[in-house]
Amino acid sequence: MTRRRRIYEGKAKVLFEGPEPGTLVQYFKDDASAFNNQKKGVITGKGVLNNRISEYLMSRLSEIGVPTHFVRRLNMREQLVREVEIIPIELVVRNVAAGSLSQRFGIPEGTPLPRSIIEYYYKSDELHDPMVSEEHITAFGWAAPQDLDDMVALSLRVNDYLSGLFLGIGLKLVDFKLEFGRLWENEEMRIVLADEISPDNCRLWDVKTNEKLDKDRFRQDLGRVEEAYQEVARRLGILPEGGPSDVKGPKTIQ
Repeated sequence: MTRRRRIYEGKAKVLFEGPEPGTLVQYFKDDASAFNNQKKGVITGKGVLNNRISEYLMSRLSEIGVPTHFVRRLNMREQLVREVEIIPIELVVRNVAAGSLSQRFGIPEGTPLPRSIIEYYYKSDELHDPMVSEEHITAFGWAAPQDLDDMVALSLRVNDYLSGLFLGIGLKLVDFKLEFGRLWENEEMRIVLADEISPDNCRLWDVKTNEKLDKDRFRQDLGRVEEAYQEVARRLGILPEGGPSDVKGPKTIQ
């Protein structure tokens, strides 16, 4: 890892120069942060689990035609991804009231929303990722109207697919965050799903008990954080105990 050129280091991942042009190596850390980096900690084994979970979900999404930056998993903590120009907007898809939405509007946590709601946040640690509107995004040139249309359409498709997938293993997809990038191939540009999909950026609750199986356990000092991530991987059938061939797919919960 030390011999490769480091391109970028975030709160949960490190990007290194890839083995061939147009690729990067994405390394998953065990570091955890919350509340705009005010709370920091380590979740032992989180990087290994998130690498496997994100690999599985990105692969499934690719199979239904959602374009992603994911190429393949390299080892327990690293995956090969295509180099993209990250769009500085996070899209949050909400199905159930939780987190900041509950706080902002006084809606009790756990209240089903009338329909899925998409919110936009400007990616800036210094500004604490402020919520923005379509007008801000297009006026300031962060994304063109067509880019934004593509991002919204892909987000809704991801939401439909993942909601069903998680429901099949007894999990409720409460909300989740997505990031997108511009992938350039010759003179052609297309919007693709980037970053990761894992319990770090999804709220996942047990369907029967509403037990939280995501990073809220770290945010809210609920304990058993590692076990929650392991449980998500176990239900998906991808606990990293064997090699790459041990991915058997999700186990349906009756």
